[in-house]
Amino acid sequence: MAQARESDNEERVVRHFINGREAAGSGKRSLPIHNPASGRIIGTVNLADVATTRQAIAAAREALPGWSRVTPLNRARVMFRFRDLVEQHADDISRLITMEHGKVFEDARGELTRGLEVVEFACGIPQLLKGEHSLNVGTDVDSHSMMQPVGVCAGITPFNFPAMVPMWMFPVAIACGNTFVLKPSEKDPGVSLYLAELLREAGLPDGVFNVLHGDKEAVDVLLTDPDVAAVSFVGSTPIAEYVYSTGCAHGKRVQALGGAKNHLVVMPDADPEQAASALMGAGYGSAGERCMAISVAVAVGDRVADALVEELRPRVEGLRIGDGLAERGLEMGPLISREHLDKVTGYVALGIEEGAEAVVDGRQRTFPELDGYFTGGTLFDRVTTDMRIYREEIFGPVLCVVRVPDYDTAVRIVNEHEFGNGTAIFTRDGDAARQFSQDIQVGMVGVNVPIPVPMAFHSFGGWKRSLFGPLHMHGPDGVRFYTRMKTVTARWPKGVRAGAGSEFFMPTMK
Repeated sequence: MAQARESDNEERVVRHFINGREAAGSGKRSLPIHNPASGRIIGTVNLADVATTRQAIAAAREALPGWSRVTPLNRARVMFRFRDLVEQHADDISRLITMEHGKVFEDARGELTRGLEVVEFACGIPQLLKGEHSLNVGTDVDSHSMMQPVGVCAGITPFNFPAMVPMWMFPVAIACGNTFVLKPSEKDPGVSLYLAELLREAGLPDGVFNVLHGDKEAVDVLLTDPDVAAVSFVGSTPIAEYVYSTGCAHGKRVQALGGAKNHLVVMPDADPEQAASALMGAGYGSAGERCMAISVAVAVGDRVADALVEELRPRVEGLRIGDGLAERGLEMGPLISREHLDKVTGYVALGIEEGAEAVVDGRQRTFPELDGYFTGGTLFDRVTTDMRIYREEIFGPVLCVVRVPDYDTAVRIVNEHEFGNGTAIFTRDGDAARQFSQDIQVGMVGVNVPIPVPMAFHSFGGWKRSLFGPLHMHGPDGVRFYTRMKTVTARWPKGVRAGAGSEFFMPTMK
C-alpha cells in the first residue's frame, strides 16, 4: 500500500490501478510530482496513452455485469468496510494530501472527513434505490419503477481536493451498481491510488474501480469511448464546458461543475468580528484553492466596510503560514505549483493596476526558511465590478471588498455575475436572510454560514456557468445521476376474456 512519508527524499512512481492491481500502462510520458511546501520533486506519475485508457475502460466494462447483479445490501457492506479502512488510515491519507497538495494537515483531515460522509451516505443504498409502486392503476394493472445502474462511469477530478471530490463521485456510483474509472489530477495523484487499494481490501471485485492518471489525451478517450455511459467532472468553467459539450455529443450523461466567484454579503446589523472570522477561514483556508472559497466580501454601507477592513487587516497580516507536514496548527500552506503561484501574484499586481486599494499585499510577505510556493494573504478594498480581480476566479488567497449602498445593490451584483456556485449573507435579521435566500440566483446559500457546502444527504452544485447539466453531485441528485429509471406496467389476466381483441386506439386504464 502507498505510504505517506514525513521525508520526501525518496522518489516514488505513481502508477495506474486497473482491474484490481497497479499497472504501469503503455504510455511513454510521465510528469514530476512536487511537494509544494519544499518545491522538491518527490516522485513521478505515469500518464496514460489511448491504449492504457481503453484498457481501464475495458476492465470496468467486463466487471459491470457481475457487479450490477450484486444485491444493494452486499454493495453497501463493501462501502461499510471501505469506510472503516479509510478511518483506520486517515492520518496516513491526510499526510499524503498535505505532502502532494500542500494544504495544512488539519485541513487535509477535514477534507477526508467530508468525503467519508458521502461514503456513509452510500452505505444506505438499499433504501436509496427503493422505487415506487402503484397498485391498480387500471383494472388488474399494477405499475412499479426500478432504478438501475447506467453502466461504466468516469470521474475527472481537480487537484484541490484529491480525496473529497473523488469520494463525492465513486461511492455513490459503485453503490448504485456501476463500475468506475477515476482520472484524478496529475498534480497530486497518490491519494487516489491509496483509496483504490483500500477498496480492494474492502472486498470490491477487480475492475469495479480503476484509476487512470493522465491529461487531455486520456480525458478525450473517456469523453468519446462508447463504453463510457456517464461522466462527472469538477474543475474550471472552460474545461467543464468542453467536457459537457463533448460528452453530450457522444451520447453520455454528463455533470460538469465549473468555476466560482463566491460573495459573502455583510449587512449593517452583522457583527464585524464574527463576519471577519468567517471571511478569514472562507477566504484564506486551503490558500483559497477551493471552488467554495469566499473571494468577495460585499459590505453594505461604508460604515460596515470600514469596520470589516479594520478587523481583517491584522488577521490577514498575521496568517500562520508554513509546511503542514513540519508543523501543526497552521492556517495556510503553499499554493499547488510555481505556475499557479505566478498566476495568483499576477492577479495581485493586476488589481493594483486596476485601482483597487491593496490593504494587505501578500507578495510582500517572504518565507526565507521555506523553498516552496508560498505567498501571504492579500486583501483588496474598494474593488469595483468592472475589475478583472472581481470578475475572474483567482483561486488563491485574495479577498476583495466591494462596497455597496444597500441590500438591493448587493443582490443585484451577485445575480449579475456569470458564476452562481455559492454565496452567503451575514445578518441578525431573519426577514433579510429569508428574502436573500429567495432572491439570490446561486445554487448554494449560507445564512451566517460562510461556506455552505451541503451535507452528503443533500446535493452539491451551483447555477449558471458554475454547473453544466441538470443534476447536482452526491445526495439525491447523485443517486439520480448514477441510475436510470425503468417503469414496469403489468397485468396478470385471470383468463382469456370473451370477445377481447386488438385495440387500435391509445390505450387507457379502465
